[in-house]
Amino acid sequence: MDHRAEAWYRRRTSGWQNWPLGELLENKQRSGTRISVVIPARNEERTVAGVVGPLFRALVADTPLVDELVVIDSDSTDATAEVASGAGAVVYRARDIAPALGSYRGKGEALWKSLLITQGDVLVFLDADLTEWGPHFVTGLLGPLLADESVHLVKGFYTRVRTEADGSVSTEGGRVTELVARPVLSLFWPHLAGVVQPLAGEWAARRSLIESLSIPVGYGVELSTLLDTVSRHGLDTLAQVDLGSRAHRHQANHDLAVMAAELLAVAERRRAGAYRRIPEVTLEQFERVDGQLLRRSRPVPLDERPPARTALAAGRPRPLRTAG
Repeated sequence: MDHRAEAWYRRRTSGWQNWPLGELLENKQRSGTRISVVIPARNEERTVAGVVGPLFRALVADTPLVDELVVIDSDSTDATAEVASGAGAVVYRARDIAPALGSYRGKGEALWKSLLITQGDVLVFLDADLTEWGPHFVTGLLGPLLADESVHLVKGFYTRVRTEADGSVSTEGGRVTELVARPVLSLFWPHLAGVVQPLAGEWAARRSLIESLSIPVGYGVELSTLLDTVSRHGLDTLAQVDLGSRAHRHQANHDLAVMAAELLAVAERRRAGAYRRIPEVTLEQFERVDGQLLRRSRPVPLDERPPARTALAAGRPRPLRTAG
Protein backbone atom coordinates (compact mmCIF):
# COMPACT_ATOMS: atom_id res chain seq x y z
CA MET A 1 0.00 0.00 0.00
CA ASP A 2 1.13 3.55 -0.72
CA HIS A 3 2.93 4.91 2.36
CA ARG A 4 0.53 7.85 2.56
CA ALA A 5 -2.45 5.49 2.45
CA GLU A 6 -0.91 3.29 5.13
CA ALA A 7 -0.24 6.21 7.47
CA TRP A 8 -3.71 7.64 6.92
CA TYR A 9 -5.34 4.23 7.50
CA ARG A 10 -3.68 3.89 10.91
CA ARG A 11 -4.47 7.46 11.92
CA ARG A 12 -8.01 7.96 10.65
CA THR A 13 -9.70 4.54 10.98
CA SER A 14 -11.92 3.78 13.97
CA GLY A 15 -14.81 1.51 14.95
CA TRP A 16 -18.36 2.53 15.78
CA GLN A 17 -17.79 1.34 19.35
CA ASN A 18 -15.28 4.18 19.79
CA TRP A 19 -18.10 6.73 19.62
CA PRO A 20 -20.58 6.21 22.51
CA LEU A 21 -23.92 7.98 22.24
CA GLY A 22 -23.53 9.98 25.45
CA GLU A 23 -20.22 11.43 24.34
CA LEU A 24 -21.67 12.37 20.94
CA LEU A 25 -24.61 14.12 22.56
CA GLU A 26 -22.26 16.14 24.80
CA ASN A 27 -20.14 17.15 21.81
CA LYS A 28 -23.23 18.10 19.81
CA GLN A 29 -24.65 20.25 22.61
CA ARG A 30 -21.31 21.88 23.38
CA SER A 31 -20.73 22.88 19.76
CA GLY A 32 -24.36 23.66 18.90
CA THR A 33 -24.12 21.39 15.86
CA ARG A 34 -27.36 20.56 14.06
CA ILE A 35 -27.57 17.08 12.54
CA SER A 36 -29.64 15.95 9.57
CA VAL A 37 -30.02 12.32 8.45
CA VAL A 38 -30.98 11.99 4.77
CA ILE A 39 -32.26 8.77 3.19
CA PRO A 40 -32.71 8.79 -0.61
CA ALA A 41 -35.32 6.24 -1.64
CA ARG A 42 -36.92 4.96 -4.82
CA ASN A 43 -39.49 2.16 -4.63
CA GLU A 44 -38.29 0.95 -1.21
CA GLU A 45 -41.63 0.46 0.55
CA ARG A 46 -40.53 -2.97 1.79
CA THR A 47 -37.42 -1.76 3.61
CA VAL A 48 -37.64 1.99 4.26
CA ALA A 49 -39.64 1.65 7.51
CA GLY A 50 -37.00 -0.71 8.83
CA VAL A 51 -34.43 2.05 8.36
CA VAL A 52 -36.47 5.08 9.43
CA GLY A 53 -38.27 3.52 12.39
CA PRO A 54 -35.26 2.43 14.47
CA LEU A 55 -33.48 5.73 13.78
CA PHE A 56 -36.49 7.77 14.85
CA ARG A 57 -36.92 5.82 18.08
CA ALA A 58 -33.24 5.66 19.06
CA LEU A 59 -31.86 9.01 17.91
CA VAL A 60 -34.86 11.36 17.77
CA ALA A 61 -37.46 10.24 20.32
CA ASP A 62 -35.30 8.54 22.97
CA THR A 63 -32.11 10.62 22.62
CA PRO A 64 -32.19 13.99 20.81
CA LEU A 65 -29.08 13.49 18.72
CA VAL A 66 -30.66 13.88 15.26
CA ASP A 67 -32.50 17.13 14.51
CA GLU A 68 -33.91 16.15 11.11
CA LEU A 69 -34.78 12.72 9.72
CA VAL A 70 -35.58 13.20 6.04
CA VAL A 71 -36.48 10.85 3.20
CA ILE A 72 -36.05 12.13 -0.36
CA ASP A 73 -38.51 10.18 -2.51
CA SER A 74 -37.02 9.82 -5.99
CA ASP A 75 -40.19 9.44 -8.05
CA SER A 76 -41.31 6.21 -6.41
CA THR A 77 -44.26 4.40 -7.94
CA ASP A 78 -45.03 2.46 -4.76
CA ALA A 79 -45.92 3.52 -1.21
CA THR A 80 -42.39 4.52 -0.18
CA ALA A 81 -43.47 8.03 0.87
CA GLU A 82 -46.42 6.86 2.97
CA VAL A 83 -44.42 4.12 4.67
CA ALA A 84 -41.49 6.42 5.43
CA SER A 85 -43.76 9.09 6.88
CA GLY A 86 -45.55 6.57 9.04
CA ALA A 87 -42.22 5.40 10.44
CA GLY A 88 -41.19 8.91 11.52
CA ALA A 89 -39.51 10.67 8.59
CA VAL A 90 -40.28 13.98 6.95
CA VAL A 91 -40.73 13.14 3.27
CA TYR A 92 -40.02 15.28 0.22
CA ARG A 93 -40.47 14.37 -3.42
CA ALA A 94 -37.21 15.17 -5.22
CA ARG A 95 -38.82 16.74 -8.27
CA ASP A 96 -40.87 19.09 -6.05
CA ILE A 97 -37.79 20.59 -4.42
CA ALA A 98 -36.85 23.81 -6.21
CA PRO A 99 -38.76 22.79 -9.37
CA ALA A 100 -37.43 25.83 -11.22
CA LEU A 101 -34.03 24.12 -11.20
CA GLY A 102 -35.38 21.10 -13.04
CA SER A 103 -35.08 17.46 -12.07
CA TYR A 104 -32.93 14.47 -12.91
CA ARG A 105 -33.42 10.85 -12.01
CA GLY A 106 -30.72 9.47 -9.76
CA LYS A 107 -29.28 9.08 -6.27
CA GLY A 108 -26.94 12.03 -6.56
CA GLU A 109 -29.84 14.24 -7.57
CA ALA A 110 -31.74 13.24 -4.42
CA LEU A 111 -28.74 14.05 -2.23
CA TRP A 112 -28.18 17.40 -3.98
CA LYS A 113 -31.84 18.34 -3.62
CA SER A 114 -31.69 17.45 0.09
CA LEU A 115 -29.17 20.26 0.60
CA LEU A 116 -31.86 22.75 -0.43
CA ILE A 117 -34.36 21.73 2.27
CA THR A 118 -32.34 20.50 5.25
CA GLN A 119 -30.84 22.67 8.00
CA GLY A 120 -28.12 20.49 9.54
CA ASP A 121 -24.51 21.60 9.89
CA VAL A 122 -23.62 17.92 9.48
CA LEU A 123 -25.44 15.54 7.15
CA VAL A 124 -25.51 11.75 7.41
CA PHE A 125 -26.55 9.78 4.32
CA LEU A 126 -27.97 6.25 4.50
CA ASP A 127 -29.39 3.95 1.85
CA ALA A 128 -33.06 2.95 2.14
CA ASP A 129 -32.67 -0.74 1.27
CA LEU A 130 -30.69 -1.83 4.35
CA THR A 131 -31.79 -5.08 5.96
CA GLU A 132 -28.92 -5.75 8.37
CA TRP A 133 -27.66 -2.65 10.12
CA GLY A 134 -28.38 -0.53 13.22
CA PRO A 135 -28.61 3.05 14.52
CA HIS A 136 -24.93 2.74 15.38
CA PHE A 137 -24.32 3.42 11.68
CA VAL A 138 -25.31 7.03 12.36
CA THR A 139 -23.47 7.41 15.66
CA GLY A 140 -20.33 5.85 14.19
CA LEU A 141 -20.31 8.19 11.21
CA LEU A 142 -20.92 11.23 13.41
CA GLY A 143 -18.12 10.41 15.85
CA PRO A 144 -15.08 11.81 13.99
CA LEU A 145 -17.00 14.89 12.82
CA LEU A 146 -18.20 15.85 16.30
CA ALA A 147 -14.82 15.14 17.89
CA ASP A 148 -12.47 16.81 15.40
CA GLU A 149 -13.18 20.00 13.47
CA SER A 150 -10.49 19.16 10.91
CA VAL A 151 -12.51 16.15 9.67
CA HIS A 152 -14.79 17.06 6.76
CA LEU A 153 -15.92 13.67 5.39
CA VAL A 154 -16.46 10.28 7.03
CA LYS A 155 -16.90 7.06 5.06
CA GLY A 156 -18.44 3.94 6.55
CA PHE A 157 -17.23 0.42 5.85
CA TYR A 158 -18.56 -2.97 6.81
CA THR A 159 -18.75 -6.64 6.06
CA ARG A 160 -21.25 -7.00 3.23
CA VAL A 161 -23.54 -9.93 3.91
CA ARG A 162 -25.64 -11.60 1.24
CA THR A 163 -27.52 -14.89 1.32
CA GLU A 164 -26.77 -17.27 -1.53
CA ALA A 165 -29.39 -19.35 -3.35
CA ASP A 166 -28.37 -22.44 -1.38
CA GLY A 167 -28.91 -20.65 1.94
CA SER A 168 -25.24 -20.06 2.70
CA VAL A 169 -24.00 -16.63 3.71
CA SER A 170 -21.19 -14.84 1.93
CA THR A 171 -19.35 -11.67 2.84
CA GLU A 172 -18.52 -11.11 -0.81
CA GLY A 173 -20.21 -8.29 -2.65
CA GLY A 174 -19.36 -4.83 -3.78
CA ARG A 175 -18.73 -5.97 -7.35
CA VAL A 176 -18.42 -2.42 -8.67
CA THR A 177 -16.10 -1.51 -5.80
CA GLU A 178 -13.73 -4.42 -6.39
CA LEU A 179 -13.83 -4.40 -10.20
CA VAL A 180 -13.92 -0.65 -10.87
CA ALA A 181 -13.49 1.72 -7.92
CA ARG A 182 -10.59 0.03 -6.18
CA PRO A 183 -8.53 -0.49 -9.36
CA VAL A 184 -9.15 3.13 -10.38
CA LEU A 185 -8.01 4.43 -7.00
CA SER A 186 -4.94 2.19 -6.95
CA LEU A 187 -3.94 3.32 -10.44
CA PHE A 188 -4.58 7.04 -10.26
CA TRP A 189 -5.07 7.97 -6.58
CA PRO A 190 -2.93 5.44 -4.66
CA HIS A 191 -3.02 7.59 -1.52
CA LEU A 192 -6.73 6.60 -1.28
CA ALA A 193 -6.05 2.86 -1.45
CA GLY A 194 -6.69 2.58 2.29
CA VAL A 195 -10.36 3.53 1.92
CA VAL A 196 -12.13 0.23 2.58
CA GLN A 197 -15.49 1.04 0.99
CA PRO A 198 -15.07 4.01 -1.37
CA LEU A 199 -18.61 3.56 -2.72
CA ALA A 200 -20.34 3.04 0.63
CA GLY A 201 -23.82 4.57 0.68
CA GLU A 202 -23.39 5.31 4.39
CA TRP A 203 -21.31 8.44 4.89
CA ALA A 204 -21.39 11.82 6.60
CA ALA A 205 -20.08 15.28 5.76
CA ARG A 206 -20.08 18.86 6.91
CA ARG A 207 -22.57 21.04 5.06
CA SER A 208 -19.80 23.54 4.37
CA LEU A 209 -18.04 20.81 2.38
CA ILE A 210 -20.87 19.14 0.52
CA GLU A 211 -22.43 22.44 -0.53
CA SER A 212 -19.15 23.41 -2.19
CA LEU A 213 -18.88 20.33 -4.41
CA SER A 214 -20.23 19.45 -7.83
CA ILE A 215 -22.59 16.47 -7.49
CA PRO A 216 -23.10 13.81 -10.20
CA VAL A 217 -26.82 13.11 -10.52
CA GLY A 218 -26.43 9.32 -10.55
CA TYR A 219 -24.36 6.77 -8.68
CA GLY A 220 -21.07 8.62 -9.02
CA VAL A 221 -21.75 10.86 -6.02
CA GLU A 222 -19.79 8.80 -3.49
CA LEU A 223 -16.66 8.62 -5.65
CA SER A 224 -16.80 12.27 -6.69
CA THR A 225 -17.20 13.42 -3.08
CA LEU A 226 -14.25 11.32 -1.98
CA LEU A 227 -11.96 12.53 -4.76
CA ASP A 228 -12.97 16.18 -4.56
CA THR A 229 -12.72 16.38 -0.78
CA VAL A 230 -9.20 15.01 -0.65
CA SER A 231 -7.96 16.98 -3.67
CA ARG A 232 -9.22 20.28 -2.23
CA HIS A 233 -8.71 19.82 1.50
CA GLY A 234 -6.16 17.07 1.99
CA LEU A 235 -6.16 13.43 3.04
CA ASP A 236 -6.39 14.14 6.77
CA THR A 237 -9.83 15.73 6.35
CA LEU A 238 -11.10 12.22 5.54
CA ALA A 239 -11.87 9.54 8.14
CA GLN A 240 -13.49 6.10 8.02
CA VAL A 241 -15.41 4.04 10.55
CA ASP A 242 -16.01 0.28 10.76
CA LEU A 243 -19.79 -0.13 11.09
CA GLY A 244 -19.82 -3.93 11.46
CA SER A 245 -22.09 -5.83 9.06
CA ARG A 246 -24.46 -4.61 6.36
CA ALA A 247 -26.96 -6.37 4.13
CA HIS A 248 -29.09 -4.92 1.38
CA ARG A 249 -30.71 -5.71 -1.96
CA HIS A 250 -28.25 -6.59 -4.71
CA GLN A 251 -28.61 -5.53 -8.31
CA ALA A 252 -28.24 -7.37 -11.60
CA ASN A 253 -24.95 -7.20 -13.48
CA HIS A 254 -26.45 -5.18 -16.33
CA ASP A 255 -27.57 -2.50 -13.87
CA LEU A 256 -24.19 -2.52 -12.16
CA ALA A 257 -22.53 -2.00 -15.54
CA VAL A 258 -24.30 1.36 -15.90
CA MET A 259 -23.06 2.29 -12.43
CA ALA A 260 -19.54 1.26 -13.44
CA ALA A 261 -19.68 3.49 -16.53
CA GLU A 262 -20.81 6.43 -14.35
CA LEU A 263 -17.86 5.89 -12.02
CA LEU A 264 -15.38 5.77 -14.88
CA ALA A 265 -16.79 9.05 -16.19
CA VAL A 266 -16.45 10.64 -12.74
CA ALA A 267 -12.85 9.45 -12.50
CA GLU A 268 -11.98 10.63 -16.01
CA ARG A 269 -13.33 14.10 -15.27
CA ARG A 270 -11.09 14.35 -12.20
CA ARG A 271 -7.86 12.84 -13.47
CA ALA A 272 -4.84 15.12 -13.40
CA GLY A 273 -6.84 17.62 -11.37
CA ALA A 274 -8.79 18.89 -14.38
CA TYR A 275 -12.41 18.30 -15.34
CA ARG A 276 -12.80 16.79 -18.78
CA ARG A 277 -15.83 17.09 -21.00
CA ILE A 278 -17.28 13.67 -21.82
CA PRO A 279 -19.71 13.38 -24.73
CA GLU A 280 -23.08 11.67 -24.38
CA VAL A 281 -22.59 7.95 -23.83
CA THR A 282 -24.77 4.89 -24.28
CA LEU A 283 -23.82 1.52 -22.90
CA GLU A 284 -24.42 -1.37 -25.30
CA GLN A 285 -25.50 -4.59 -23.60
CA PHE A 286 -26.45 -7.99 -24.96
CA GLU A 287 -28.58 -10.85 -23.69
CA ARG A 288 -29.91 -14.04 -25.19
CA VAL A 289 -33.69 -14.49 -24.99
CA ASP A 290 -35.39 -17.58 -26.41
CA GLY A 291 -32.33 -18.33 -28.46
CA GLN A 292 -32.07 -14.85 -29.96
CA LEU A 293 -29.33 -12.36 -29.17
CA LEU A 294 -30.85 -9.02 -28.25
CA ARG A 295 -29.02 -5.71 -27.98
CA ARG A 296 -29.99 -3.04 -25.49
CA SER A 297 -28.69 0.53 -25.49
CA ARG A 298 -28.79 2.32 -22.14
CA PRO A 299 -27.87 5.96 -21.55
CA VAL A 300 -25.17 6.63 -18.97
CA PRO A 301 -26.03 9.57 -16.67
CA LEU A 302 -23.20 12.08 -16.95
CA ASP A 303 -24.81 15.30 -15.71
CA GLU A 304 -23.44 16.97 -12.58
CA ARG A 305 -25.19 19.55 -10.44
CA PRO A 306 -23.17 22.66 -9.59
CA PRO A 307 -22.30 23.34 -5.95
CA ALA A 308 -25.56 23.71 -4.03
CA ARG A 309 -24.46 27.01 -2.52
CA THR A 310 -24.76 28.52 -6.00
CA ALA A 311 -28.33 27.31 -6.48
CA LEU A 312 -31.16 29.68 -5.70
CA ALA A 313 -34.03 27.60 -4.39
CA ALA A 314 -37.42 29.28 -4.87
CA GLY A 315 -38.37 29.10 -1.20
CA ARG A 316 -38.35 26.03 0.97
CA PRO A 317 -40.98 23.55 -0.28
CA ARG A 318 -43.42 21.95 2.12
CA PRO A 319 -42.85 18.26 2.85
CA LEU A 320 -45.22 15.72 1.37
CA ARG A 321 -45.96 14.34 4.82
CA THR A 322 -44.63 15.30 8.21
CA ALA A 323 -44.25 12.69 10.91
CA GLY A 324 -46.59 13.14 13.84
